Amino acid sequence: MNQGPPSSVLLFAAGFGTRMAPLTDTMPKPLIRVDGRALIDHARDLCHGLHQVANVHYRADQLRKHLHGSDVLISDETDLLRDTGGGLKHALPLLQGDPVYTLNTDAVWTKETALSVLRNAWEPDRMEGLLLLVRRENAIGHHGTSGFDRGTDGRLTKGPGFVYTGAQIIRTERLTDISDTTFSMWSLWTGMLQRGTLFGAIYDGQWCDVGYPDAIPLAEAVLRKGADV
Repeated sequence: MNQGPPSSVLLFAAGFGTRMAPLTDTMPKPLIRVDGRALIDHARDLCHGLHQVANVHYRADQLRKHLHGSDVLISDETDLLRDTGGGLKHALPLLQGDPVYTLNTDAVWTKETALSVLRNAWEPDRMEGLLLLVRRENAIGHHGTSGFDRGTDGRLTKGPGFVYTGAQIIRTERLTDISDTTFSMWSLWTGMLQRGTLFGAIYDGQWCDVGYPDAIPLAEAVLRKGADV
C-alpha cells in the first residue's frame, strides 16, 4: 500500500449548509459564489494534478450539473448523509491509493499552497494523520473555540492553540474497523491522538471559514490579499 504523498483528494460537498441559510435554501453551499466563483471551484484550485472525488447529498443534482464535464468523480450519498468519516469510508472505492487528502469546500485561502504544505510535511513512517492548521489570528471569520495544540515534534493534542482548516492527509486502513455508517472524522482522530500518530502542519497564510453569509465579504477580502501576494 502506498504510504507516500497522496494522489487522491476527497472534496466534502454533501452537507446541508444550515449556517449559510437563507442562501442554502435553494442551492448547496459548495455552489455559493465568492468573488464570482463557486466555493467548490476555489477548493479545486488547491487540487491541481490530483485525482478528485466529491461527495454529494443535499441538492446533489445541482452539484452534478456544475461538475459535469470535469474530471471529478461523484461519491453519491443521496440515500444517506454519512458525516465526514462515513463519507470518506463510502468514497474509498473511488479514491486511488492510501493515504488520501480530504478537503472541506467552504473556505478560501490567500495562497494555493495548502496541500503542498501537507505534502512536504508528510512522514509516513510515523504519521497516520496530518492536519493543516492555522494560527488563530489568521483564521478569518472563524468563531469556534476548539482546536489543537501542537508539540515541538508536531504531534497534536486537543487544545485552543491552532484552528483546523479542513485540509488533511489521512491513512484510511483503520476505517474498516469502524462498523458505523455515519460518523465523524473524530472516530479516526481519537485513536490517532491516543497512539501519538496525529500531527499538524502550519499554513502561514490567511484562511477564511465561509460558513455563513456575512463571511462572504471577508472571504473576498482574503482572496484580494492573496492576489497581491
